Amino acid sequence: MDAKDIGEIASWLMQAGLKGMTEVDILSGFCEQCRQHGLNIDRAMALMDTLHPVYEGRAFRWDGNQIIEREFEYGPTQQGIASENWQRSAFYHMLTTGGDEVRRRIGFGEPTDFYGLDTLLADGHTDYIAMIHRFEEGGTIGEMDCFYSNFATAHEVGFPEEDLRVLRKLTPALALAIKCTGMSRIARTIAEVYLGEDAARHVLEGKITRGKTERISAALWFSDLANYTRISDTAEPDEIIPMLNAYADAVISSIHEAGGNVLKLIGDGTLAIFKARNSADACAAALMAESLLRQRLRDLNSQRQIEGRPVTEVYLGLHIGDVFYGNIGSMDRLDFTVIGPAVNEVSRIASMCRSADRNVLMSSNFVEALSGQQSNDLVSVGRYALRGVNRPQELFTLLSSAA
Repeated sequence: MDAKDIGEIASWLMQAGLKGMTEVDILSGFCEQCRQHGLNIDRAMALMDTLHPVYEGRAFRWDGNQIIEREFEYGPTQQGIASENWQRSAFYHMLTTGGDEVRRRIGFGEPTDFYGLDTLLADGHTDYIAMIHRFEEGGTIGEMDCFYSNFATAHEVGFPEEDLRVLRKLTPALALAIKCTGMSRIARTIAEVYLGEDAARHVLEGKITRGKTERISAALWFSDLANYTRISDTAEPDEIIPMLNAYADAVISSIHEAGGNVLKLIGDGTLAIFKARNSADACAAALMAESLLRQRLRDLNSQRQIEGRPVTEVYLGLHIGDVFYGNIGSMDRLDFTVIGPAVNEVSRIASMCRSADRNVLMSSNFVEALSGQQSNDLVSVGRYALRGVNRPQELFTLLSSAA
């Protein structure tokens, strides 16, 4: 491979990164181009740690001769089998020794002393090289502080020195292209985790101007935990966060499964919206989320009771109305949220669950927006004065909740 060929592959990598190609497509395209120019790569893998609430990182694989799993996300590597495999890897060896390259000519008697090398040898590979490219402090985010890659060949002479020279020259460009896409993925993940999917989409589309809002009609959800103050005062301190996480997961997963968007987590409270083409569909989606939540709570409470851990229920208020949806805050601290009288009202409705001795309460506006069949399953619990609301409001609950 001459300088012109190397330049063409490097240029392709730069364009791939700029275009935002997926990491696995970048790795595949790189390996295939190398093969076309005479560099005998038969298998390759690249991985980077990331910034994600569940996964530690993502790995990408390519094989020129068989169909394999092309990408996967991996969890923590600090315990169990994952830790054992990681500590046996060439990557871990380089990370802990400060090296930047490991080579094993496994087809010529050199040891298969790192994880996976015995499998490569059994599959007919003869040579293996692993590399690590470290990022400086200004180029890291979370645990994403280096790029790992390895390449194997089944060629009868292994990797000639010229092929290794080319790989060493091109792999930094591969790392940069994959890092470019990885950073975009991290930005989306952070936005979705902390803002919610719909708000994140608006922000990433550039709608971040302070005071820029739109008026929308949406079904509103506000929920919090029953008896949370008492439980937090009496439970062991190290039980509180796991308990909040367990119940928050039940609430949030139910909302998302029904098509809603969580906008805020306020202590033990959750504010969410359901948007649809018409009010009936939005309210129906909110009721579906309520049904999903009750099933999850039954399962969760049963399991926690078996474990001898504190249990509770969720108080839920449902309402519908016009709200302003967008960026509100100071010059240097914005929140993408909803505001308006309807938001205040739904939180007041939820707070009446204690007084009405019901787990779910709905406004008359919410009930009127439902189709006839759905409203047949509801019953009035009377008129209540809501704090900060001028007139008493008639509230409704589910027949099953009223029984």
